[in-house]
Amino acid sequence: MPIWNPWHGCHKLSAGCKNCYVYRLDAKYEKDSSIITKTGNFNLPIKKTRTKEYKLQTKEIVYTCFTSDFFVEEADDWRIDAWNMISARSDLHFLIITKRIDRFLVNLPWDWEDGYDNVTICCTCENQDRADYRLPILLQLPIKHKQIICEPLLEEIDLSTYLNSSIEGVTVGGESGEEARICNYDWVLYIRSQCMKKKIPFHFKQTGAKFVKDNKLYMIKRIDQLSQAKKANIDI
Repeated sequence: MPIWNPWHGCHKLSAGCKNCYVYRLDAKYEKDSSIITKTGNFNLPIKKTRTKEYKLQTKEIVYTCFTSDFFVEEADDWRIDAWNMISARSDLHFLIITKRIDRFLVNLPWDWEDGYDNVTICCTCENQDRADYRLPILLQLPIKHKQIICEPLLEEIDLSTYLNSSIEGVTVGGESGEEARICNYDWVLYIRSQCMKKKIPFHFKQTGAKFVKDNKLYMIKRIDQLSQAKKANIDI
């Protein structure tokens, strides 16, 4: 899975950030996750070999900025160069997940117009409050490829108002880690039913560590959370 992390670090913004995996991993090395810094891979998309070919060659999706938020404030100036690299590599498809969809327009490239063909923007909403705040913004923005991610899913969420033809998919998942909060299978199925009615693709990514099904709590090891979700066989 190709990953490009141009910068690292973030600020906790909402309920979904409480047990952030970046903070959890950084804590092992006594690193302050709230300090945002450029990484050594900042220029990864345009790095070339001695034969002048791009080092990053893939037909897979490039998962972008997974140890930060692409739209975090401290990266505003860096993002100009990041957008330029994304534009230059039109042969790659970049997937960006954000909790800061309200900052999307800050330093947007001049040639963005109605969006780049090679960029998918995924807006996260972990509860109804964040869905009602972020998703109306997402729907109004000039983005060609839009998705919704409910992870960690912290409660029952009604997305039906926001599931129109511009949404290309919805992904749902529970929370990992020792301090994980409960994910209820009924919440997962509720979102799935909304997607079915609107004929929008649905993906159940992972159960999380504390998974409730039929009123029974299951403690699921990290290594099994993806496979257990897959076994549910409820993707659309």
